[in-house]
Amino acid sequence: MTRLVARLGYFARTALRGLAASPIPSGVAVATIATTLLLVGALALLIGNMQGLLDRVADDLRVTAYLADGLSDAARATLIDRARELPGVESVTLVTKEEALRRFRAGAGGRSGLLEGLEENPLPASLELGLAAPARSAEGLRRTSAALAALPGVSQVASSQDWVDGYVRAVDLLRAVGAVLGGVLGLAALLIVANTIRLAVYARRDELEILALVGASRAVVGIPFLLEGALQGTAGGALALGLLYGLFRLSLPALGHELELVLGFAAPRFLPPLGMLALVGAGTALGLLGSLLSLVGGRPR
Repeated sequence: MTRLVARLGYFARTALRGLAASPIPSGVAVATIATTLLLVGALALLIGNMQGLLDRVADDLRVTAYLADGLSDAARATLIDRARELPGVESVTLVTKEEALRRFRAGAGGRSGLLEGLEENPLPASLELGLAAPARSAEGLRRTSAALAALPGVSQVASSQDWVDGYVRAVDLLRAVGAVLGGVLGLAALLIVANTIRLAVYARRDELEILALVGASRAVVGIPFLLEGALQGTAGGALALGLLYGLFRLSLPALGHELELVLGFAAPRFLPPLGMLALVGAGTALGLLGSLLSLVGGRPR
């Protein structure tokens, strides 16, 4: 155990000495990894909030059926019973003309006076259908809307299907952009880390030759360089996380209206703990992989 601790201490000291000996290349590697993860993390933050909005909307997806004028009470009761029997329908709520007018006035705020001059209530009665969990999808909305529109007494059917479809396409597009951007910037970070480690190997070639002469294994020679890359990546990931959090806090007041267009009135959320750990872990993985590529492609002889 003592020997293992001593060896680990040697690896750590050697790695730190290597970083101190090449501050500029190491700083460039850290900055590149931080920039890469900052951009990818910002996209992940936006996608996560948009997906959260989709999840919240999906929990309350409804289909609204506007009733024809002059529908008798008996016909309305029959329509409600038939709507309840539709596949995927969990609840049916009747919204009378009076209730519709009350909701409009409550939601319109200062514009509620638009209906004051009318002699009669122009808003139709409607049925609001809540969907069961299996039916809360684009296909479920289409199927329920089509079945509802076919019922007698229904003049028009409205749902959030088009909005949901468009929002899902926007989230998918952002995911694709994030994947391409992450791949390109990740490759650049790998190359910079690999070149940084290669320069460190070249600068310490005399020391490495002595180690090889005294019988040091490739693992003993290579592990400090792997640790250098991992430390650079971890520092880059931590820096990216700190910058991302700072920008998140600073941008909330300045981008309030723009965020409402994207996220509705839901409060934006920062990355969850697992997301923060993944961001730093991605930096460590980038640094470690870059070091490994350097050693495999150009280890000292």
